[in-house]
Amino acid sequence: MMDKKPHIKPYLYGMLAGFGAIALSIIFFFLIYRFQGFGNAISKVTGILMPFIYGAVIAYLLKPVCNTVENFLRRLLPEKMGSTANMLAVAFSLLFGILVVYALFMMIVPQLVTSVTTLYYTARNNIRDFVDWASKQEIIASNEQLLDFIETSYDKLQANLDTWVKETVLPSMQSILSGAAVGVMSFVAFLKNLVIGLIVSVYLLASRKKFGQQGKLILYSLVKRRWADLFLDEICYADKMFGGFINGKILDSAIIGVLCYIACLIFKFPSALLVSVIIGVTNVIPFFGPFIGAIPATLLILIQNPIKALWFVLFVLVLQQVDGNIIGPKILGNTTGLSSFWVLFAILLFGGLWGFVGMIIGVPLFAVIYDVIKKLVLHGLKRNEELEMVTTYHDHFGDPEDE
Repeated sequence: MMDKKPHIKPYLYGMLAGFGAIALSIIFFFLIYRFQGFGNAISKVTGILMPFIYGAVIAYLLKPVCNTVENFLRRLLPEKMGSTANMLAVAFSLLFGILVVYALFMMIVPQLVTSVTTLYYTARNNIRDFVDWASKQEIIASNEQLLDFIETSYDKLQANLDTWVKETVLPSMQSILSGAAVGVMSFVAFLKNLVIGLIVSVYLLASRKKFGQQGKLILYSLVKRRWADLFLDEICYADKMFGGFINGKILDSAIIGVLCYIACLIFKFPSALLVSVIIGVTNVIPFFGPFIGAIPATLLILIQNPIKALWFVLFVLVLQQVDGNIIGPKILGNTTGLSSFWVLFAILLFGGLWGFVGMIIGVPLFAVIYDVIKKLVLHGLKRNEELEMVTTYHDHFGDPEDE
């Protein structure tokens, strides 16, 4: 009987492995065939927790400011006033964030209203000037049929516009008002989540060290110290990656926006402030940001002054070269360690999944995933005693640790 026990273990392990494979397969196919329901459940939970998501994002963005202010206050205040320094740092950080958003809002909204009004009247005057110019040309004036066509087209354009307003817009006012009501409700819900998020961010900033220690206690209670240390190292790496990349990108984009505004004032480009805000905000997106921002900014200038729009395109090309070769590397360096191919892959993948937000966080998120896979591969090679493959790879393509 004692001799049969060693033979039972392999069968037991085989049964457990088979059961685990079957269970994982069932879960996998369940997620595939019930993907819509699973996605709806995730969306519902995300909607409920949206204030906490807003609060976590706000707290994470303000954390560097809060840490800097707290360290400064701790050097000025007595040691027994440590909690006071923490609360003052949280209050200052939140006030700083609100003032920055308020300043951007007050700069953008008036300029946006002015630009839209200017564009409307400019486009209207340009059409009228073109019709007047065309009617005075000798070739066109001598061709009565062509002249009648231009004048008739202009009259039809105005008539069709009036007809569209009377027959389409006015009868559809109920639908428009319903859509506006839905939009207002969505905006009110967003404001509610934002206000609650601000309150949540205060709690998160004030208790950030306590929450960190609680997380460590939970982690070390669940897994062995070796794995807990590895997990903490990866969390620190992710924090360094996200913090360095996002904060660096924000600073880089702010500098680009200011430089663009100064140049717009010097060269007298129309809608200088709005154009600069568009260029600065879209510059946060890696790789595609300059092109995304240049298109609407150029169109804004094109409607008002086509010649200056051409000069603006040339200026944006120069500005992006300065950013890509001088300003960006000085601020960001090679923060992510990813090649251009993987940067492009990350932006397209996460941008397709999460839109504008995915295009911003996709690169640091993929850098963390890439680092985890790289460490797992190196660990597997060491376990299988295949480290000579790393040497071969190093000889042909460079050190994989530096990628």
